[in-house]
Amino acid sequence: MGVGDRQVLEAASVVQKGGVVGYPSETVWGLGVLPRFSGVLSDRKGREAGKPLQLSCPDARTALAFCVPSAALLALLELLPGPLTVVSPGRVECPPEVAPGGLVGVRVPDHGLALALLRETGPLLTSSLNPAGKVAATTFQEAQAYGLADVLLGSGSEEAGGLASTVVQLPPDMSDPARILRVGAFPVARLREVLAACGMELRV
Repeated sequence: MGVGDRQVLEAASVVQKGGVVGYPSETVWGLGVLPRFSGVLSDRKGREAGKPLQLSCPDARTALAFCVPSAALLALLELLPGPLTVVSPGRVECPPEVAPGGLVGVRVPDHGLALALLRETGPLLTSSLNPAGKVAATTFQEAQAYGLADVLLGSGSEEAGGLASTVVQLPPDMSDPARILRVGAFPVARLREVLAACGMELRV
């Protein structure tokens, strides 16, 4: 077992006990908790209680299990892993912390350490690693300096891409347009092309 494998197992153990893990991704550094501990993450960041958190998943198939399926959703999930968050109507069985207001935002990060963690823990509710109102960490040193995580994955050399994921929201009525909630690292032009093939307009 390598150093990275041991780190992932140790981090997963902390998470299973309700702890907060910090991890690198291809966008920015993230903070993650099991869904039932969502309040811990919000408190740690000084974040408004009940504000939606992203659900990071180990693969697109897992992400689909939380969303109401549609042709547009399936087409977008084929773009994952990558710096894209898809907000979709959630399945009725989703707990409220996963799908506040009936919507769930799913993402599959394109980073080896992040994916190894998610394969070990299952889906985590996640947010950028920074106190509310501060700039997200993009290096191990910045993540460490914020002091928000109970455990950090990495050895000091892991840097994130520095640009947050693009966030696209699918409508409850699939005859309505999709909307860009945040322009980030994933190209909007590609999203427009994929959704147009499904007969859906995209508005920024």
